[in-house]
Amino acid sequence: MSQVIRQEKVYDVCIIGSGAGGGTAAKVLTEGGLSVVMLEAGPVLNPEQDFEEHVWPYELPHRGADIGGRARHELNTEFMAPNGFWEIEGEPYTSAPGSSFRWFRSRIEGGRTNHWGRIALRFGPADFRAHSTDGMGDDWPITYEEIRPYYDKVESYIGVFGSKENVPNSPDGVFLPPPKPRCTETLVKKACDRLNIKCVPSRLAILTEPLNGRQSCHYCAQCGRGCVTASNFSSSQVMIPPARETGRFTLIPNAMAREIVFGKKGTVEAVSYIEKSTRSEKQVRARAFVVAASACETARLLLNSRSASFPDGLANSSGVVGRYLTDSVGSHLAGYFPQLEKVPPHNHDGVGGMHLYMPWWKFGQKNDFLRGYHIEFGGGRNMPSVGEFDGVCAQHEGYGVSLKQQCRTSYGAAIGFSGRGEMIPNEQSFCEIDPDVVDKWGIPVLRFHWQWGENELKMAADMQETFRSIIETAGGTVLSNPSLAVAPEKARASQVPISEGGTIIHELGTVRMGNDPKTSALNHNCQAHDVRNLFVADAAPFVTNPDKNPTLTIMALSWRTSEYLLDQARKGQL
Repeated sequence: MSQVIRQEKVYDVCIIGSGAGGGTAAKVLTEGGLSVVMLEAGPVLNPEQDFEEHVWPYELPHRGADIGGRARHELNTEFMAPNGFWEIEGEPYTSAPGSSFRWFRSRIEGGRTNHWGRIALRFGPADFRAHSTDGMGDDWPITYEEIRPYYDKVESYIGVFGSKENVPNSPDGVFLPPPKPRCTETLVKKACDRLNIKCVPSRLAILTEPLNGRQSCHYCAQCGRGCVTASNFSSSQVMIPPARETGRFTLIPNAMAREIVFGKKGTVEAVSYIEKSTRSEKQVRARAFVVAASACETARLLLNSRSASFPDGLANSSGVVGRYLTDSVGSHLAGYFPQLEKVPPHNHDGVGGMHLYMPWWKFGQKNDFLRGYHIEFGGGRNMPSVGEFDGVCAQHEGYGVSLKQQCRTSYGAAIGFSGRGEMIPNEQSFCEIDPDVVDKWGIPVLRFHWQWGENELKMAADMQETFRSIIETAGGTVLSNPSLAVAPEKARASQVPISEGGTIIHELGTVRMGNDPKTSALNHNCQAHDVRNLFVADAAPFVTNPDKNPTLTIMALSWRTSEYLLDQARKGQL
């Protein structure tokens, strides 16, 4: 790679990454009149060829389990959309001694939005004022009122079902009608009512009515495997197509960004990337740059973009790039409900996700821990996945007819409960460049440091108590004790079942926004304090990681940032 091939054309904007933030930016900027080039590290996605949500297990070799059962219980199987991997050959990352962190990465147009759970929750007013509320962490440089119009725009465009509930700090939105509860959800709802736990219709980015030329959901319940009708949201099918239609959009696939080039005029002038097919290094030039590669990949790119002006990484005079890394607190417990054994087999109509959920119902109360969590749950007669009956075979002896009968009896009688809570940033959780390891493209990789705090451990313990109460109140029994996370010694010592860092796939906060350039990398418009034509539009700018899934806020924040960028471009201030 001794020679860098530089393109002559200068675009108005270069976007790095095609997921929730990058796709939203592409739509807003192109429709606003700007020419946009987008770098995507993976191939172009073709739903007709790449999605297999209507393929039955018996149509796949080894029923989708892969040779020797290698795909059993894995997230990236033939039953999933081509969304990414925990491990990518030739593209490693490392964990510091004593730490364990797992990083799920997507290398395809649309990124993780091809498979996400479509849980679309607004952050609440208190989430943007966390420090002012309880004295921990920091406040955002923006308020809920400032981002609320952009939540409205995103929901109105992509379609989110839900209901008006007036739950404190869990704002209502612009909703499509929610689907009706299923049998298992009705069972849980009754138990929650007895326990005074709020249980309401979910808020998912899946169409229950036609919207903006997209068909409504046909209830195949296979959303995680993609959607050829685009009834559920993905950047590849909802945001990028309108950008293409403007004629002002260019996508460069299989382009691994290596460095953002800082110019002599004090602004960014190009991005160097590796063209994977030829392994040659190329540069694309633009007047402004939007980095939306995902929180950790964005931090990696900035930290690798060193120059005389920024020896510690581009836009990192504050030293915060890579810091304040968080993931959602996760814990899980399942229950077995004998009454569901007797439910007649029926078509389990619904979306590929929960119809009900429990938003944080103790907001404003004094608890053993700060902040809160919501509960996701699911069960019933979904299409069996690879390894679905492994537990039955382990619990019951026999074979043939008797084993099949046992599988039929227990099928659909389990309900799993998962908590998703807020992690407070700490100094022990961050990512940095590993000084000794590079990937197959010659790009230095990330090294992760990770530690849950006492607050997160107390929260996970409370989740377990709540799950157990719901299961027993609903007439079930706890199915099994959840396995402990591999990572924190503190968690193992206290026997708190808590997720391993990164496994909830809600990592964020590595290029935080703020009003003070000494303690933040971006201003309130997600524009770099140090470089006026550099913006970040993924989860990296987040100051806190509330108990709500981050994707809706990524899009709302990206929409807001893109409108500001448009205004700056029209004023000639880039």
